[in-house]
Amino acid sequence: MLFPALARVRQSIPQPQVEDVPGTIRRLIRSSRLRQRIRPGGTIAVGIGSRGIHGIAGIARAIVETLKGMEYRPFIVAAMGSHGGATAEGQRALLADYGVTAEAMGVPVKTDLETLVLGTNPVGLPIYFDRNAYEADGIILANRVKPHTDFRGVHESGVVKMLVIGLGKREGASQVHKLGVRGLRDVLPAVGRFLVQNTRFALGLAILENAADVPAEIVALEPETIFDVEPGLLERARGLMGRLPFDQIDVLIVGELGKNYSGAGMDPNVIGRLMVETQPDFDRPLVTRLAVLDVSDESHGNIVGVGFADLTTERLVSRMDPEPFRINTLTSCCLERSRIPITLPTDRDVIQAALETCWRVDPSEARVVIIPNTLELQTLWVSPPLEDEVRAHPHLTLETEYLPLPIGDDGALDQARLFPESIRARRWRRSLNGR
Repeated sequence: MLFPALARVRQSIPQPQVEDVPGTIRRLIRSSRLRQRIRPGGTIAVGIGSRGIHGIAGIARAIVETLKGMEYRPFIVAAMGSHGGATAEGQRALLADYGVTAEAMGVPVKTDLETLVLGTNPVGLPIYFDRNAYEADGIILANRVKPHTDFRGVHESGVVKMLVIGLGKREGASQVHKLGVRGLRDVLPAVGRFLVQNTRFALGLAILENAADVPAEIVALEPETIFDVEPGLLERARGLMGRLPFDQIDVLIVGELGKNYSGAGMDPNVIGRLMVETQPDFDRPLVTRLAVLDVSDESHGNIVGVGFADLTTERLVSRMDPEPFRINTLTSCCLERSRIPITLPTDRDVIQAALETCWRVDPSEARVVIIPNTLELQTLWVSPPLEDEVRAHPHLTLETEYLPLPIGDDGALDQARLFPESIRARRWRRSLNGR
């Protein structure tokens, strides 16, 4: 098959950005009510999660250094529920991938999974909470606030969710997720209110990211105001997040999925496929055929989200580590997203099958889009049938002529060539330099 030629498109929506992230964090912590809550010399658990927040190591370091300067004794605690295969070693490895280590932070990093039962949730199930965080004199959580990948509610991804699920460890995550959408939409906020009242939660740092995936705003959330303020931040985040600029796509090729891009592997808010049992998909974009080619190294073999795709490669499936994949899937209770799609030997085979089954008689008429992942959406490659929409869009720029797909003799798509600024390309360059 002769594949359609593609052109590079730049998506550049004007976005706010925090210019001095460490300075903003210092200011927010020092101007908070922390000193009224915790005496100097007290221990503070700083919760850091598994999401690929831009510059999370620098954010964590700024928190730790500010607390030390205020004469507190901080330590890092993993606040990531069942991620990392629900093991202390797996969660420590995830944090290390982001540069959050005891050596880099200058404080202990605690990833053990021991929990306490603090009460019962509204349906009578136990409320679990991390022992290390509970026994500290105070708890600070830093997390991105953004639309969730599984449901719509007043509190989605954010500080409240990290308090309930992140510090609930595997058991706490399971107790909420096992109730499906009801658990996330209704039980999670109720458990959050209980935990704010029955733990030493002292401060949240809510990070809103713009479409370029860098902090657009950082907001301090006090225990007294978190339930009033976070919903408004969620709506602001919804307007900031990157999206695909087309309502209908015949073939969407995603370079790689990964937990560092989305908790769901691929963000449903981007691809338009929710795939949560009993729930409808989103109205846009409407994608006829979706293919994913690889999984990120940062996912450590957790290929959750592969079921969003219609087609994938043998390479991706061969990189699966069954244990974290199984644990994450069963804990989330969203099983459909983890079904293995039709698997073919190479990228070329997958792209050809996607074009042959996208309901276009002539592949040259197919509306094709290629993206590196569902987080980095500043650069797209598109086929000619999308050109009119590109030229009519105020924030899209056609940057090249139409070029053949860079597929090697081995059938692999050269993703680093298509997306030289992407996480994957930077990872590839580091490997060439031996770092």
